[in-house]
Amino acid sequence: MINCKKYLLSVLLSLLSISAFSQLKNIPELEEDFMDMGFGIFIHWSMDSQLGSVISHSMVGASEDYVQRYMNELPKTFYPDKFDPDEWARLFKLTGAEYVVFTTKHHNGFCMWDTKTTDFNIMNTPYGKDITGMLVNSLRKYDLKVGFYFSPEDFSFINQQGHLISRKGPMTQVTENEELFEYSKKQLDELFTNYGKIDITFFDSFSNKNLVQYVHSKYPDIVVTRGEMETPEQKIPDGPMPGPWETCMTMGTQWAYKPTNEEYKDGKDLINKLIEIRAKGGNFLMNVGPKPNGEIPIEQEERLREIALWMFVNNEGIKSVRTVPSRIKEGDLWFTKAKEENTVYVFITNQENWFKGFRRNFLLKEIRATEKTEISVLGQNDLVVEYWPENTPTSHLKQHDASLEISISRAQRVYNNKIWPNAVVVKLTNIEFVQPQN
Repeated sequence: MINCKKYLLSVLLSLLSISAFSQLKNIPELEEDFMDMGFGIFIHWSMDSQLGSVISHSMVGASEDYVQRYMNELPKTFYPDKFDPDEWARLFKLTGAEYVVFTTKHHNGFCMWDTKTTDFNIMNTPYGKDITGMLVNSLRKYDLKVGFYFSPEDFSFINQQGHLISRKGPMTQVTENEELFEYSKKQLDELFTNYGKIDITFFDSFSNKNLVQYVHSKYPDIVVTRGEMETPEQKIPDGPMPGPWETCMTMGTQWAYKPTNEEYKDGKDLINKLIEIRAKGGNFLMNVGPKPNGEIPIEQEERLREIALWMFVNNEGIKSVRTVPSRIKEGDLWFTKAKEENTVYVFITNQENWFKGFRRNFLLKEIRATEKTEISVLGQNDLVVEYWPENTPTSHLKQHDASLEISISRAQRVYNNKIWPNAVVVKLTNIEFVQPQN
């Protein structure tokens, strides 16, 4: 009887411990900082970029011959001799991104760092250098937050265990496979102790609560995104969601490098997606898929630099903003609000053939001006239009009974053809929001 009582007491204490353990969450202040960032860069890169195939997933349903050649032959030809982490970091910084999330290990199980847990890693390639460590150093050099993507699902590991390679099998998840759970913890301990403070982690698996709780308990200063918050993939929610949340999306159709049959979104579309996501209260994690030699494909670089130009002008309306308390959109106009004050940013999208120096008027029904309201266009001084001295581009506003009229000139010369197709952003200070009607 005494042994039975001890056993029951032990079970009860264990259940209480699990209950308390399961309550661990991201630190609220760190989540606030995350929401302030607004824009991040995702990087999907592994040794199968050499084939231009979907990252990792080609192993599912593959023949034994394919799997063995994938794991044993592909590492022997992976040699990213053009990889320049400083160049990456400079470009990402220029885009206005605040953080970068790198795929340290995707579902295939190939580790892009110097790990002691498996030989299936970057050190056992002709390149033989710790890519993760090199990138982390460069990101910090340019004051970018460091994020690690990590897949607790590991096709190489479960294959060695004798299980079918799949994402849906009973032993593919760390919550069901104890040996896989212990293996994942050892790898995370390497990642989170060998490279200084890591800011963000993204767990890509169907079930990972035990691993998330492990991170919260041992590394509480790391913000867990997927695994802890909503992370819509390749889509934007229909309406605003309470933060924090993060949409992750590709520039084309594939996460990793796709040299053929790829269709890219244009820069204007990506900028408009960033605007929509921020207006709805989320972060935009936009993906880059480097070439196997370490270079960023020119099509992706072009879009990154188009975003860089736009953010250089308009980043104030993207960073440290929240959703407005009324409607987030009127027609082609999107709104964000400065976090600590009644300043609103109006993103004027989808304006065709708006030439430098020409004026356009817009009506806002959800916002009212006060006696202290001031208007300006981000990036320009409202004083001069180049080569057009008689044009006075001063911004104006007028409060009508049911709407606020704003009158602005797109005065800044950005492109040689004097047309800039991307959104113009108007800043309105000391405003009032019209309360939505029930």
